[in-house]
Amino acid sequence: MRHNSQFLFLLILLFSGDLFSTAAGKSKAARYGKTNIADMVLIYHGGVHRPIEWNKDQFLPYVVHQNQQGRKDWLFDGFLFTEFLDGKGHHFAHGNSNTTLACKPEWEWLTDRQLEKDRGFSALDQCIGGQIKEIGKPSFRHKLVVAMPVPVKGQKDWGSLNRPMDFSNDADRIEACKWYIDQFLDRYRKEGYKNLDLEGFYWVSEKDDVYKDILVQVGDYIRSKNLRFFWIPYWTAIGFDNWKTDKFDFAYIQPNYFFKNEVNYERLDAVCAFAKGTGMGLEMEFDSRALADAKECKRDRLISYIEAFEKNDVFQDASIAYYEGGGTIYDFYRSKNPLDKAIMDRLAKIIIQRKKRLL
Repeated sequence: MRHNSQFLFLLILLFSGDLFSTAAGKSKAARYGKTNIADMVLIYHGGVHRPIEWNKDQFLPYVVHQNQQGRKDWLFDGFLFTEFLDGKGHHFAHGNSNTTLACKPEWEWLTDRQLEKDRGFSALDQCIGGQIKEIGKPSFRHKLVVAMPVPVKGQKDWGSLNRPMDFSNDADRIEACKWYIDQFLDRYRKEGYKNLDLEGFYWVSEKDDVYKDILVQVGDYIRSKNLRFFWIPYWTAIGFDNWKTDKFDFAYIQPNYFFKNEVNYERLDAVCAFAKGTGMGLEMEFDSRALADAKECKRDRLISYIEAFEKNDVFQDASIAYYEGGGTIYDFYRSKNPLDKAIMDRLAKIIIQRKKRLL
């Protein structure tokens, strides 16, 4: 979700990075979170309502960037495949009045969609392989993080695992998560993707309120598989500062600046300070409204993210996730407007150069 926060809370947290770094008995300087993925783009894939099907051609501008001088370079080193709606009336974590909780068949269906031939993982693997033949192997392996459905507390019609599951019981919720992880890994490994390394699972709910009691156990199970547990809470979401006690292996924070015009630039500075104080990565956010010819053009807001991340040393030190609205980078790639080419060249140059320092 891309939410606003209470103004007072924002002011209180404005200097949180300094407060965390100068707390009693703490002499170590605050640092942004850094993991072995420098730049991870969110890929919304699964729901039949999505306007992009994610074939290998659509992945091309995410895998490599070709600038206006014709030079090609590897771009994102991480891909987070996420979904919270199936587009057929069910939701996997949070929905609206028109959707109902996904059950076991929908959880299985999501894995089917992720593993579909010539789409999703398969298409990304093919795209990377094609570019290796053209420009040579990258200096890194492409990392894959996959969202898992979450068991909503109180659900009683999910289905059976030897017996009917009752999500009023935390043990049943944990068992369903373990089942999902096991069936996914079994099927994923049989595909034999050559150019992708599975790094871990992503918790798709952006707050920890009704999930707090099971997160540690789910994370421990993921770690028992030599994988990691990722999270991206929104600014001031319930539990957004609990990522360490919830035992996520890595977390990014959403600034939520792009979406509401009434949110001031100071939000970006505040979130950067908070991330630095709590050891989190940052999320950069934009969608099709960042295109120069968009009806409600918000190109300036994307530029603000770039400038704020430069000013606050985010690009220098932090791992970054990129929310791009589900196909906007592909739209930039197809755009004929030189302003769109220029902004993607600017952002891509930063991403390309960061790999030399962070990977």
